Amino acid sequence: MSSTSTLAGPRAAPEAAPPADRARRRRGNGLNTPRLLWLTVPSLVWFAVFSAGPLVAMFVIATLRWKGLIYDPSYVGTDNIRQVFGDPVFHDALRNSAVQVAVVIPVMIPLAFMLGYHLSTKPRGYRLLSVLYFSPGLISIAITGTIFYGVLSPNGGTNGLLNAVGLDSLAHAWLADPATALPSLIAIDLWRGIGWTAVLFASRLAGVPSDVIEAARIDGAGRFRVMWQIAFPMVKDYVRTLTMLQFLWTLFTSAALILLLTKGGPGTSSTTLSYLVYEKAFSQSDLGYSQVVGVVLLLVGVLGMLLIRVLLRSPLEKI
Repeated sequence: MSSTSTLAGPRAAPEAAPPADRARRRRGNGLNTPRLLWLTVPSLVWFAVFSAGPLVAMFVIATLRWKGLIYDPSYVGTDNIRQVFGDPVFHDALRNSAVQVAVVIPVMIPLAFMLGYHLSTKPRGYRLLSVLYFSPGLISIAITGTIFYGVLSPNGGTNGLLNAVGLDSLAHAWLADPATALPSLIAIDLWRGIGWTAVLFASRLAGVPSDVIEAARIDGAGRFRVMWQIAFPMVKDYVRTLTMLQFLWTLFTSAALILLLTKGGPGTSSTTLSYLVYEKAFSQSDLGYSQVVGVVLLLVGVLGMLLIRVLLRSPLEKI
């Protein structure tokens, strides 16, 4: 008995593309094609001209003796550095900036977080509270200065209130007293920043899973414990970001309010590094000195952000 069997041969496999062709095809389908990379050139040019350029210029001007654009600069090397670090005004400004940051940030962030957590629970009238908290951040620095000039002047609202309640002995010129000028500015910083930061915290806390909060409450956790031991660790990265932003805001933007209210005085009691940069550059026409202070301000800002990053690391980052 004979049988015939037909053996079907294997299907011909498609010819494999060479490795070079496959790599070229992947590049063509991805986002790293030469045509798309060329689209980043305008942003790189913008960064080089308006971000890296001024930083480089700051270090260069710090080595010059220069009164302004209509004057010819002369190279003095490290003379400006020796002048700055030997100037008592600079030491006063450094101390005042350190005090300002050391008070504002530890007070503002916890208070703002607690207010933000309260808003995130949507209490009665929380929409109105959100508007009220956020409104100081919407007021321009000029209007803020005008408001508090009236509030803190000798015949202003604060002294009038103290006189009305029989505390005449506490009334005095708040902005003209070396002991209260800087604390007054710190109080204004807190007034401007706490509510605005609280609204930002509330928007982030709204994204915390409600079942986690409910589970903690079922287990017997009180409001304070839920806020600091449950909600705070879950948004710690956001807390760190806002802390850095408020630190930079306080450190770098104090000049405008000081210019409007105290002009660094009385004496140097309210002079900060930020105001000293303005004063030397625009009032005393000493650009070299001002840019040395600017470099110090930059280094303080970088070190401060690194410190905040270390202190507010999440548990996963510590591993």
